[in-house]
Amino acid sequence: MSSTYFFVSGISGATLTLINRCSYTVWPGILANAGSSPLGSTGFELPSGGSRSFQAPPNWSGRFWGRTGCTFDPTTGQGSCLTGDCSTNQIECNGQNAKPPATLAEFTIGSSTQDFYDVSLVDGYNLPMIVEPNGGSAGSCLSTGCVTDLNEKCPAELRDGSGEACKSACEAFGSPEYCCSGAYATPDTCRPSVYSQMFKAACPRAYSYAYDDPTSTFTCTGADYVITFCPSLASQKSARDTSPPAASTATGSDESGSGDEESNGIDTSWLPSFFTGRSSSGGLSCSSCPLRLISSIFSIIFLCFLY
Repeated sequence: MSSTYFFVSGISGATLTLINRCSYTVWPGILANAGSSPLGSTGFELPSGGSRSFQAPPNWSGRFWGRTGCTFDPTTGQGSCLTGDCSTNQIECNGQNAKPPATLAEFTIGSSTQDFYDVSLVDGYNLPMIVEPNGGSAGSCLSTGCVTDLNEKCPAELRDGSGEACKSACEAFGSPEYCCSGAYATPDTCRPSVYSQMFKAACPRAYSYAYDDPTSTFTCTGADYVITFCPSLASQKSARDTSPPAASTATGSDESGSGDEESNGIDTSWLPSFFTGRSSSGGLSCSSCPLRLISSIFSIIFLCFLY
């Protein structure tokens, strides 16, 4: 199922396209902020491989998320979701927010000015998501998101249900120091917790707690945006880059993948270059380096016995 709308970027706002690359159906929810008009749907079914586009007018702001494990009656349309449910008992969310935990993509579309966007784990995590700008100019125009499966890494005290999602520390414990409320309601008093640091380490460009702005808010001018659930390996590599927004330039994302680690489904980017045979410039320049390393180690051991 796919529908597309064509507009001139930057003049008429931005086209926001949702793509489902998960192996299962996702039911996206959309919530427009106060003062912004709905985008034509507030919730719908998006099968695996499906996409749907919306036109956001200038000065529009709101959020998107994916609901999972949903069951809706085909006759009445009533039902609910295991994660990200909006508590309307319907496919449409009708102005209701996601029930935490849920991965959120948040946007403020400018009017001939910069757009602001981010992916937030402040309300917890339920599925991988990435936001990629397309065709933008001024601003960082970087991909952002959380592509690590935090459900697998979620501590027991944050686990939601049978592990379908991972709560934030605020949702799990409700204390002011985790929720950045009360005496902790300022950037100076609310500091990263061990839990938000865990989220940040796994997803460096995503919001991990309320005052995580410097490394988590991105800007772009005149762009359209693609929101992908369960992104490809190539997109994951782009979102895992820990470069700070202000110091980086737009790089885009090649969904066909590149290099040996993408083609065989194994990400070896975290390994030292001498194990992968990859030079610092990214080329495969030393395929025999592991053998050389082993040979050198044996030589050193032999010399130690000699002397």
